[in-house]
Amino acid sequence: MSSSASRKAKSTVSNEHLRQRVVAALEDLKAKDVREIDVRGKTSIADILFIASGTSARHVKSIADEVIKFAKEAGVMPLGVEGQTEAEWVLVDLGDIIVHVMMPRIREFYGLERLWTVGDDGYEASHHA
Repeated sequence: MSSSASRKAKSTVSNEHLRQRVVAALEDLKAKDVREIDVRGKTSIADILFIASGTSARHVKSIADEVIKFAKEAGVMPLGVEGQTEAEWVLVDLGDIIVHVMMPRIREFYGLERLWTVGDDGYEASHHA
């Protein structure tokens, strides 16, 4: 089984339901500057990326923890979580949806929005959640 197929096989929850739970978790913990980027057709690792900021390392970790909690309540176990110790950039891999929660200076430095929207014509593929 390919890694993409095994990633998708782990979830019986619809992407839309999981997307709604991620948005709810980000809103509940007052994540800043939330962006949702549709990356279908650009990569096989995910369909949607969320990028959000926290106001402190503690806030970043709390937001990521809330995303994990809401995903588990929806029946989705994260495939991986990275960066919780430093909590400057926490990545939560939910299979078809990947959530990046970052400190603003880290987010600015890496510019993930720019990376994933390069080459998009007219209509900007990223938008606020």
